[in-house]
Amino acid sequence: MESLEIIHLYENVAVITDQMLQAARERDWELLTQLETRCTTTVQKIRDSEQPAPLTAELKERKISVIKKILADDREIRDITEPWMAELAELMKNSSVTQKLNRTYGASPA
Repeated sequence: MESLEIIHLYENVAVITDQMLQAARERDWELLTQLETRCTTTVQKIRDSEQPAPLTAELKERKISVIKKILADDREIRDITEPWMAELAELMKNSSVTQKLNRTYGASPA
């Protein structure tokens, strides 16, 4: 794949991560999951196709700019999702403890 095509794939990833960030901000976890799958597929295409080749100064700057955007979006997505994941894990843990207590002490499920 040519350098410009690879840059377009990186830009595609940037568009997807921007959409992922919007989904995370809106707490649309289903859409976020779908977009993560698309992102993974596109990143794999880059991995499979990118050959070490010198880039023009313009393409190198473009690639760096796009990668910085992707990383910034990723950080913000994680800032949103990590607390939610911790909360979800705590809820699941509490539910598991409640179920064990109910089984142990014969209480009927709520």
